[in-house]
Amino acid sequence: MADAYRIAIVGSGPAGVSAAARAAQLGLSHVLLEKTDHLSDTIYKYQKGKHVMATPSQLVLRSDLDFDAGKREKILGTWDEQAAAAGISVRLNAEVTAITGVQGDFILTLADKSQIRAENIILSIGTQGNPNLLRVPGGHLPHVQYQLDDPGEYVDEHILVIGAGDAGIENAVGLATDPAQRNVVTILNRTADFSRAKDANVKGLFAMRDAGRLTVMPETAPNKVEPGYVTLDTRDGEARIRCDRIIARMGSAAPRGFVESCGAEMVDLEVKGRDGTMSIRKGPKPGTGIVFSSPDREAYPKLSPQFESAVPGIYVIGALAGYPLIKHCMNQGYDAVEFINGNTELKPADEPILENRFKNMPRRRSVDDWLGFLGDNVEILGGLSPLQMREFMLDSDVRAYRIGETVFEKDEPGSSLFAIASGSVEVSLPNGKGIRIPRGSIFGEVGLISGRRRGATIRAAEDSLLVEISRTAALKLMAQVPSAKRVVNRISTERQLLQMFGSGLTPEDLREVTDSAEIMTVRAGQAVIKENDTDTDIYVVRVGSMVVEKSIGGKPVFLSYLPAGSYVGEMAVIDGAPRSATVRAAIKSEVIKLSGEAFRRLIDAKPDLFDKAKKDMAGRQDLNAFVEAKKDSFSTVVDMYSSIANFLVDNGIGEATDVLLIDENLCVGCDNCEKACADSHEGLSRLDREAGRTYAHLHVPTSCRHCEHPHCMADCPPNAIHRGPDGEVFIDDSCIGCGNCQRNCPYGVIRMDKVPPKKPGLLSWLLFGAGPGPGEPDKKWSYKHADPGVEKPKKAIKCDMCSGIEGGPACVRACPTGAAIRVSPERFLTVSKLEKGDA
Repeated sequence: MADAYRIAIVGSGPAGVSAAARAAQLGLSHVLLEKTDHLSDTIYKYQKGKHVMATPSQLVLRSDLDFDAGKREKILGTWDEQAAAAGISVRLNAEVTAITGVQGDFILTLADKSQIRAENIILSIGTQGNPNLLRVPGGHLPHVQYQLDDPGEYVDEHILVIGAGDAGIENAVGLATDPAQRNVVTILNRTADFSRAKDANVKGLFAMRDAGRLTVMPETAPNKVEPGYVTLDTRDGEARIRCDRIIARMGSAAPRGFVESCGAEMVDLEVKGRDGTMSIRKGPKPGTGIVFSSPDREAYPKLSPQFESAVPGIYVIGALAGYPLIKHCMNQGYDAVEFINGNTELKPADEPILENRFKNMPRRRSVDDWLGFLGDNVEILGGLSPLQMREFMLDSDVRAYRIGETVFEKDEPGSSLFAIASGSVEVSLPNGKGIRIPRGSIFGEVGLISGRRRGATIRAAEDSLLVEISRTAALKLMAQVPSAKRVVNRISTERQLLQMFGSGLTPEDLREVTDSAEIMTVRAGQAVIKENDTDTDIYVVRVGSMVVEKSIGGKPVFLSYLPAGSYVGEMAVIDGAPRSATVRAAIKSEVIKLSGEAFRRLIDAKPDLFDKAKKDMAGRQDLNAFVEAKKDSFSTVVDMYSSIANFLVDNGIGEATDVLLIDENLCVGCDNCEKACADSHEGLSRLDREAGRTYAHLHVPTSCRHCEHPHCMADCPPNAIHRGPDGEVFIDDSCIGCGNCQRNCPYGVIRMDKVPPKKPGLLSWLLFGAGPGPGEPDKKWSYKHADPGVEKPKKAIKCDMCSGIEGGPACVRACPTGAAIRVSPERFLTVSKLEKGDA
């Protein structure tokens, strides 16, 4: 006869062992089932010597077990001792393979075929046993692993860690900590942001990088694995590096099949065998067990505020419920047992923090009511469970705005995202009119995606409730909740198309086109359109840039450059002819792929848009005709221009919005550009004329390119880096001198330096010889005239395009020969410039 308990707890991670400790303390009949031969397998699988954090620090710990930040081994030892002292009923090597029955009479079947009966079940099995796999060619090879037990086991190896969440960072740091091991460690992050990891881990990673102990490769993903090597897709194209071992820490997902079967009604199911024969077996009836919030692999079970699943009597806690932090998990284990024991008045441990978040709201509601209200009324939050909503609101703010009140002004810095929970807001347009954004939608996504200053003034069109989501919280939300990412992508795509196409279009006009939209990541050099192909899809450059090439005499000739915000491919839709040119990514980019058929129906219905598309097409046709006409008589110049254009793209112009170029045929080496730059910026020059590379007569000096998506912004702790109204990327006075921007810039255009003492004026130097003269003072003069006893901190120094200085960039104004020019790539990189002899 099966053993019977009031509560069966499956999984002895932090949540499960805390639940068992509470059941023991209350004297409840219980059993803790663990499939391994030890408790707390979640922590046990951490790498040896790992420092475990106790975050969030403001959250109180309710568990009957102690937990403080410390070494993995100490925490495991403490829990083993306290579990034994508390009298927890444990069964090790007890893997649960099935859960059937109903509340009050559940049957848990174990791997050894024995059974256990329980009135209630707490599932705390976590997700780490079901890791996301490396799905690239060679990803199955034996040197690819998904767990790191002891970093000290590996010596003299080239090791690649994939994934820059907490686990990946800790693995990489652990492998690189001891120099005696002589490991060459590299960690990859698919994006430029480290939104999934704790701040302390990110800082520790960069400290190791700065010490030369490991390499961090952002915006990089694996492409192919082979014995001894791995091929990577980097922001600059493919790279093949030596690799003896890959540790893939790319997250994990719930063992969905097992979870959905728990408590499900068992019915006869028809199963098709590999040989095509059909058979009948017993299986769970779909939808009758534990229900997930969506079909996405990363989705979590639907739960009540008391952690109860769709199956009465089965409670889900811990990482399986979407709460990966240990302190959260332990509190949930305590609370779940209290709920089962009838304590319906118990409030979550984060209740006081969230009450404070909502205390100034115009209506009196409980925390649960507020969370439910926000989840029901804000589309981006619709996929979050009540438990996820609680964690989300710990990092977000909600505020009431009166009608007419300004949310933010045009050109203000800001990268947070706003969601409209009630009311609406109005976007002020230059013509004095406004666009209404309704309840449920979002705004501020441009600052979130690109880091640009606010593009318009936003005011409350009526009394409204808005949720402000910090950039970090928004990126984390999009990374962890697929439905939220889809909402942001859909809305940002719709608004980009409306802005780009214009012609009086409405969101409803674009519905079919936006429904067809697919956001694609394109590696550097990869073609999205190939010459002579017959497809008709349209491509919008969302991030990065593209180059257009045409084959002339068997060689690719550079035609033009397409920055973010451009679109291409309409010619095939309008004239039905094969593709006339190849379009490839200049750098790692994102494009929005739109159905050509849907676009055809749109332009057929909208004559103004059709006229605009024909005008754009005519420009491209003229360019093609120009190249064809010049291919014989002008071939040498065309080849020279194409070579120069490719050189500029290879040197970072492909992601620039504004770049300084110097015509070596005109430059006389007077250095007036550097001196003027220094005199305009507290005595510190932002450019190095002699540095950089040259092709033919064009020189690219070391000066900021003001990238469309600046690498320097990726990890700025005080958010001191912003984009100005004219596209300039600048650093404000909140800079703390950490140097992250300098390290992240791939072009070496940021320096860390102290602001020198103020120099005497130019007239004083001319008449009396006072001061060091024009330009940046030498170190000897700066040291001699520094304030005694005052040690000035270093700060990040970079070109700001002379923002706020009348007349524009000083480097250009000071050039006596016109050799220095600042240009946007799209104006410079087009073969049509040859008509004027500009190449």
